[in-house]
Amino acid sequence: MQARGALCMPGVVIFAAVFSGALSPVSAWSEEGSAPAAIEGAVLLSAEELVATFEHHPRLVMIDARLTGDRRQGYIEGSVSLPNTETDCDSLARVLPGFDHPVVFYCNGPKCRRSYVAVKRARRCGYTRIYWFRGGFAEWKAKGYPYLNE
Repeated sequence: MQARGALCMPGVVIFAAVFSGALSPVSAWSEEGSAPAAIEGAVLLSAEELVATFEHHPRLVMIDARLTGDRRQGYIEGSVSLPNTETDCDSLARVLPGFDHPVVFYCNGPKCRRSYVAVKRARRCGYTRIYWFRGGFAEWKAKGYPYLNE
């Protein structure tokens, strides 16, 4: 029997925070609360640091971990849409040429946990040069950086 609020992945079970019915399994993936301040094994970037990182790593792959509906509201040019719900070792291998290739993940902002989940999955798959733009699209847009709309 599977625990309530659990997401099954190959060899891994992630339990959602479901206590006394306070949260439903769906809300565990929503933007409720905040993403952690840091992720072990990932370099935290601000918008300015992201721009500088692109200057040093022009082949950096940027992954937008938001759902397709969020991306329609705007996205950072050059980013690849790969929602966290579709992020696994196979999907990452299709967009990243190797485990040591630099990659940055972002989503809507500090209250969005989608990029956090995607980073954790990338680490489990063996990727080693991971950057995390925690401020995400909200910070990018607030600082006046250009973005595209679908």
